Amino acid sequence: MKLPGLLFSTGILLILTRSAIAQTTYSLQARVINARQEPLAVDARLLSLPDSALLQGGLFPDGLVSFPAIRPQNAVLRLSSLSFADTLILVHREGLPRRDLGVIVLRERHFQLDEVRIRSQAPLVRHGSNGSVEVQVAGTILAGSPSVTQVLERSPGVLFNEGRMSVVGKGEALLFLNDQAITYEQLMAIPVSQIVRIEIIANPSSRYDAEGKAVIRIVTKTKVEKGLTGTVTQLGTYSDFAGGESNTVSDLNYRKGKLTMAANYALRTGHDREILHTTRTRPAAAQYLHSDLTTDWQRKLRQYSSFGLGVQYNPSEKTYFSLGYKGNLDRLGGNQYSRNRITDTLNQGVYNSSLAKNERRLNHSLIFNYNRTLDSLGSTLFLGSQVARFRTDVRDLIDENNAVNDSSFTRRLKNNQSYHITISSTQADYTKVISSNTKLETGLKLTYATTASATDFLVAASEAHFQLDPKLSSRFEYTEWLSAAYVNYSGAIGKRLRLGAGVRGEWTQYDLKTTAGAGRVIRKRYFSVFPTLFLTKTLPGDLALRLSYVAKITRPRYQALNPWVIYQDPFTTIQGNPNLVPEKVHSFEMGMNYRQFDLRGGYNYTLDPISGAALRGDGPNSYVLKGINLEKDHTFFITGSVASTIRWWNTTNTITLSRSQSIDHQYGFELVKPRPQLYAYTSNTFTIKDLFRIQLLAWYLGDRYYGLYHNNSRATVTLGLEKDFFKNAGKLRFTANDLFHQTNASGTYSVGETDIYFDRTYATSSFTIGLTYRFGKPLRTAYRSTSTAETEQNRAR
Repeated sequence: MKLPGLLFSTGILLILTRSAIAQTTYSLQARVINARQEPLAVDARLLSLPDSALLQGGLFPDGLVSFPAIRPQNAVLRLSSLSFADTLILVHREGLPRRDLGVIVLRERHFQLDEVRIRSQAPLVRHGSNGSVEVQVAGTILAGSPSVTQVLERSPGVLFNEGRMSVVGKGEALLFLNDQAITYEQLMAIPVSQIVRIEIIANPSSRYDAEGKAVIRIVTKTKVEKGLTGTVTQLGTYSDFAGGESNTVSDLNYRKGKLTMAANYALRTGHDREILHTTRTRPAAAQYLHSDLTTDWQRKLRQYSSFGLGVQYNPSEKTYFSLGYKGNLDRLGGNQYSRNRITDTLNQGVYNSSLAKNERRLNHSLIFNYNRTLDSLGSTLFLGSQVARFRTDVRDLIDENNAVNDSSFTRRLKNNQSYHITISSTQADYTKVISSNTKLETGLKLTYATTASATDFLVAASEAHFQLDPKLSSRFEYTEWLSAAYVNYSGAIGKRLRLGAGVRGEWTQYDLKTTAGAGRVIRKRYFSVFPTLFLTKTLPGDLALRLSYVAKITRPRYQALNPWVIYQDPFTTIQGNPNLVPEKVHSFEMGMNYRQFDLRGGYNYTLDPISGAALRGDGPNSYVLKGINLEKDHTFFITGSVASTIRWWNTTNTITLSRSQSIDHQYGFELVKPRPQLYAYTSNTFTIKDLFRIQLLAWYLGDRYYGLYHNNSRATVTLGLEKDFFKNAGKLRFTANDLFHQTNASGTYSVGETDIYFDRTYATSSFTIGLTYRFGKPLRTAYRSTSTAETEQNRAR
């Protein structure tokens, strides 16, 4: 627990000491493209006058050149890119804190050069003046991460909890691959070698669906020359807790003339594990109960495969059509062992169950895009459509061996479940670029989603025939229409003030039918408006101030509304809640950015926040774990971040202090006094000459007391090493993940007459060896695909 804080403090001290001696400076930025309006990977070097000494330099894979803290009044910017002529630009400060050179078009050379490799230690993190965070992957140690999941886990302010990804101070985030929404499960099919950077957008504009409190964009390489290129990565992971796992990831890209093709395939096999230990206590003598339950999920990944294929045709330099398919097939086996010791005023019992897992998921998605660039400034018209289908079949067999006082009995159960979700979405977007820093965006979207499920729960005593249990069996149907329109403006007001403003309107209507319990039919119609406002003001000395307001909504996942049963033991089940309503968030934030130092503070007001609890069931000893809506939540936070590159050392440090208070009077929670929570993050990369690179990463998340719940602290320390070989075509990596296995989620809360403790342990502590080989030219894929069913895919999980 002490190591992350020590590393963080050391990094902060060194960097602030270095920054204290800075003089009055200015910053420089530019966007580099080719004649086809495509961004170019460029090596940019800033040279002083008159001696041409190197002031700053680096590799910018996406063509967005940015240099902070420039001291000389005049300098020369040299831009170099493979197959393009070098370009020299004289830079004058002109008394401004920021110089924007706008769009620079490089001239193509018409002869072939031998391959040139440029080595540069790129900064890991850049803080945007609008509050966004860019985590550089290409050219850093993160490019050697075993998977995209681990890239995100090593990014500042990103947390994983029970399969959900959130941004510290904001909440759950939407995942995007470029402009295509993806689910957590689809991360495994993304080759890390193709990623340029990760963008963490804490305050997304009205262009994005109102669903996400934050957006995480995985930006991949976007330019390709003619030819064939690909990568193959083989990973092997082992942990004492879960066992071994194998993960193979491959991608292939090809371009000839106006045709581009892209394909990828990933296969994951092996073992995964999770343990949940829960105690439930009713201390009152008249209704005394103590339940000590341990559930051990020992999952066998028989086949977790993801696959994708895309074709793109460019009839002209300004137009492209693309058609893409992606899917995944998951076969899950293994066992679930459960043991529950229950003591009440009359009995003592031990309830054991063994569940043989047999689950199959098959998901498909077909995406069509049309995009046309309308003018030389980059105005575009986009049309897109997507159809996705998710299908899951469960055939679990459960054996029970129970003992109550001096009696024992056995049962056999079958849990047969099937559900499918179909999503269809179409959208149109128009972007009018008025000038290099001013644009107007508007668009329409229509989405249809339907889900249906059937649950047959069968029970047999001893050798008797299986009979349907009507209390645990049900049928469920859900249909939703969502139509949306938005307009968003961003531009400059004078020389130092920048405005971003937008509004999004969404009309939602849904019908829900379930046979669970006495049966329910729910129909709802509602219209919501989500405004956004961003103000950024630049001041002398490379200082930028910002202010923002964002309104967002989080709708329940489709299966969270389904009251079907996930069985743990005779007294414990997990069920959906058809009465869940969306939570609404109003987020206010102000901040400042000074070079690579960023400071922000904010307040989030949430209505009907979605949470969860173990509630009393129909029987005196039964409990149901389900999602619930609380009344409201107030969260305040302040975050400071600093990043720097000092020759062979690249360091990024973040610290957040937050205070949350959840309020509810419906379920009888026992109130807990809210207290501030600490989050500290440090990432340090050391380049040992030309031999290898080392990354040491640690984060700490302190105890959280937020009115109704208390979550215990957790932390992680990760060590990674990377070595290039075969002239950088191959990479060998070793990673020691979560060295001290301290990322388990645990805590306490009291609801009604029951005190509850939980402790969930994951298979995060492991050792991974990875081998990557790249063949073909060092190219980048040009295939583009934009998802239109953004949040609906996320809700299908």
